[in-house]
Amino acid sequence: MPFWQTLILSSMFGWVLASSAFDLTRRVRSLTQPWVSRRVIVDTPSILRLQRIQHRFFDNMFSVLSCVVSVPFYTGFLPLLFWSGHSKLARQMTLLMAFCDYIGNSIKDMVSAPRPSSPPVRRVTATKDEKENAMEYGLPSSHALNTVCLSGYLLHYVLTHGVQNGVMVAVGFALVFTLVMLIGIGRIYLGMHSLIDVAAGISFGLVILAFWLTIHGYVDDFIISGQNVTSFWASLSFLLCFAYPTPEFPTPSFEYHTAFNGVAFGIVSGIQQTYFHFHHEGIPHIFSPQLPLLVFLGRMLVGIPTILVVKFCSKAIAKWLLPVMCNTLGIPIVSSWYVPALRGSDSGKSKSDGKQLGYLQKVTAFFPRKAYDVDTGIRFLQYAGLAWSVVDLVPSLFSHLNL
Repeated sequence: MPFWQTLILSSMFGWVLASSAFDLTRRVRSLTQPWVSRRVIVDTPSILRLQRIQHRFFDNMFSVLSCVVSVPFYTGFLPLLFWSGHSKLARQMTLLMAFCDYIGNSIKDMVSAPRPSSPPVRRVTATKDEKENAMEYGLPSSHALNTVCLSGYLLHYVLTHGVQNGVMVAVGFALVFTLVMLIGIGRIYLGMHSLIDVAAGISFGLVILAFWLTIHGYVDDFIISGQNVTSFWASLSFLLCFAYPTPEFPTPSFEYHTAFNGVAFGIVSGIQQTYFHFHHEGIPHIFSPQLPLLVFLGRMLVGIPTILVVKFCSKAIAKWLLPVMCNTLGIPIVSSWYVPALRGSDSGKSKSDGKQLGYLQKVTAFFPRKAYDVDTGIRFLQYAGLAWSVVDLVPSLFSHLNL
């Protein structure tokens, strides 16, 4: 294993141990949460003033904009980007989305700062996704953070792969700036965030975007032609499940992180295996003679049902396989939702208690004797399978069907 891979993995493992030993999450929260909570209260009159312009048109407009830059939208949009021939852009935006999701949700759960109180603030949650978002903590605004990063990276990609001139650059920056401002104002108008949440989301987004623009070329080269790509990313994904702060109260944020962590692993492992077959720079793009619109529509009709079937099957297999593996290894598990037989149980008191431990149980004896939520692994494998099918299985079907 190259030195830099060893350094990254060992550093993350050290961080997990240090943060647990010194209770860093609680220490950071005690310093940041009171200040952020006060800012949310101070910002409440400003939110109420903005909501005085309440109108059905603004409710619908800002709700639609929020949906367009939400995680479910990108989850549905990115497969189409892969199948349209823009594989490099698609894989970079997928990995950037996973990175943003991890950083943003980690900060949310570490600070555990409240959203604006409703009432007096009017909160508009027109979709199921928005209702789930309202269950998360406030700072930073994920919508603002993701919009800055993904629209900024898209602008960078277009400008570096297209005709560059002063007018095009100015129009591109104006569109991105307008979108970010509308999303920020919309999150406040909808009562989902305060000004400090949106400001933090934009600030963190700019920092993450600048960092990603520095490393994205190296990341892409590693995925395409690096050493130990799949094994390194599997180890990284495993550590990321532990290198995550525990919130003050449970939220859906960790579930979103686990899902996109699985998506990133599925994309990387699939691309690494099939780059020269389906994802190299010479593949045809949509609207070209080799990939007309009708052929692309055919790809959608084949691809979307296929990845949905793979998602269902991978979830079913993981629900059966992971409990068996954990029981064999002597790892205590519970299930918060997916496996009813394990809900509220403590499989740490397994049937092997009091018996002679086998070799595999001895290997895992260093695990802390607490019950792990097997749903995390099930969710990871479910979305990893879905992402793998997007870049490996489905393109293979396209090849066989001449699509």
